[in-house]
Order: sequence, then structure tokens, then C-alpha cells
Amino acid sequence: MENALHVENLAKSYKRSMRHPGLLGAFKGLFSSKTQEFQAVKGISFSINRGERVGLIGENGAGKSTTLKMLTGIIAPTSGKLEVLGLLPWKQRRELALNIGVVFGQRPQLLWDIPVRETFRLLKAMYRIPSDVYEVTYKEAVRRLDLEPLLGTPVRLLSLGQRMRCDLAASLLHAPAIAFLDEPTIGLDLTVKEQVREYIRDMQDKFGVTLLITTHDLKDITEVCDRLLLLDKGTLLFDGSLKAFEKKFANESRIVADLERPATASALRKLSAEMKKHGGIVTGGEGHKLIVSYRKEGSAPVLTQILLKRQKVADLTLEKTDIETIVTRIYRKKPGKN
Repeated sequence: MENALHVENLAKSYKRSMRHPGLLGAFKGLFSSKTQEFQAVKGISFSINRGERVGLIGENGAGKSTTLKMLTGIIAPTSGKLEVLGLLPWKQRRELALNIGVVFGQRPQLLWDIPVRETFRLLKAMYRIPSDVYEVTYKEAVRRLDLEPLLGTPVRLLSLGQRMRCDLAASLLHAPAIAFLDEPTIGLDLTVKEQVREYIRDMQDKFGVTLLITTHDLKDITEVCDRLLLLDKGTLLFDGSLKAFEKKFANESRIVADLERPATASALRKLSAEMKKHGGIVTGGEGHKLIVSYRKEGSAPVLTQILLKRQKVADLTLEKTDIETIVTRIYRKKPGKN
């Protein structure tokens, strides 16, 4: 499968001025100053094939925005190789811009003082969008993102959530080969977030748009993406499918049972002993609710059979550790964190 982008040992460093504290320090800084090199991205490597849907996540300062800016040609890398659609982004930025769509959080590409409709028409001319393509993408965006009431409104009068919807539509009007979406659901309520995710998925399905999404809302990743890149302090901690991520980092799953009547103390002891033989631990047994935790993949069928055999169960649920919890645990376990 053809690469949409390829990154090899990509790095970006900045020099920061070191200032001395106090008024005297500020005065000294006028005549002499020391600089310190800061590495925002530290030699990361990955490729994304055409049509893939990839999520890029990490804490603040992990290097997500810097990586995105290099991929879109806003800044040049310090070292390493980088190609997007066969182009060098920082050298062939104009050619690249015609084939990518970009959303940068709270930095809209819409023109501030003219109505949304006119901005869309201007973008049609700028990107040389064929009328048949524009007819489809424009109508789809207006319908799916509820933009009709906003089309005659100047952008400066829109709320953050309204601007985000319009900005997303603007980034996908030309059905780009790649869409770089940085925090595409920021400022949106829960219902509109779901609308936006459905719209992104449908655009990807219809036009084969390659997606790279960075976000702090991990539901954007689980509902839109198939693959995950996890950055930490400029290094790539993980690159793989969501399923592989869960398999590698999820440390437990649970069987939650609602019992028809509370289990006796002796029954719980017997159940705990039997569950332990098959990798399960009874972690809760108060009242009508009973919880069995396990770590080994494939344990659920055996543990469920034991539970149904030993107790009268009114309802039963299998729960996996959600991706947000997994990511939080990964960062809590990092060296230097309490």
C-alpha cells in the first residue's frame, strides 16, 4: 500500500534564552545571555498509508503540535527525513497545501469579517475544487454539521463551537488526500461531538481521506481511528492498532454480575478459591453485586461459567479497561511521577 507520509528519525530542537532572576538579572541579559537547547521531538519514525485513520496522543509538551507543524510544512525539522504525499512539506508548502486539509484547534482558517458562505466560496476558488466535488462536500457539510443557520453570519460573531464546525467543514471541502485535525471537537457539546465524528468517518469513507487526528478527547480516537501513535516527551512510546494497544497496556478486565440474592460469606469464599485457580479474583461481593477481575486474555468464558454455576445471576456485564484509563496509568507510571 502506498505511503501518504513517511517519517524517519524526525527531530526538532529549539534554543531557549536562560534569564537570570530579578531586575539585575534582566539588565545583565541585555548584554549577555545563555541559551539552552530544548528537544521537542527526538528522532521519531513512522509511516501512514493512504486511507488510514490514525490518532496521535500524548500529554501537553509531548511533541504532538510540533510534529503536526512539521508534517504540514509550518516549521522545518532539525534533522531526519520527512515526506508527505511525496513532497518535502517545508520546501514545497504551496503544492502540499492544495492536497491537505488542516484544523488547528482554536486557530480558525476562516476569514474573520465575512460570512461563512463567502469563505467557503473563496476556498473553492483557492483550492480549485471541481464543481461536482464541491457540490457534494458543501451540501454534506451543511447537512451533517447543521451549518445552514450559520452561513450568513460573519465568523467573528460565531461561538467557539460554531467556528470549530465551520472550520472542520472548510478543511474538508476539497476532499483532501490527507486531513490533519488538531483537537477537532474542542468546544463542542456531547451531541455535536458525535455529529462531528460521524461526519469525519463518512468523509473518509466516501473520499478515502487519510486522517491524522491529535486530541485530548480520547473518544475521538476510539470512534474514528484504527491506529494509535503515543508520544511522550518527544519520543514514540507506541505505534499500532487500538486492539494491540489495549492488549499491551490494559492490565485487567472485569465481570460484573447482579445477583438475584446476596451471596453468603461461605459461598463467596468457595467462589473466590475456584476463581483463583482460573486466574480470577473476586474483588467485590457486597449486596446483590459481585465483581470478578482477571488479567489473562481468554479467561472470561471459564470464569463466567463458574459464576453462573455457583450463583443465580440476574444480569452480567463484561467490562474492559477503557483507553482513557490505560493512558492515564501509563503516564502515572513514568519515572519521576508520584
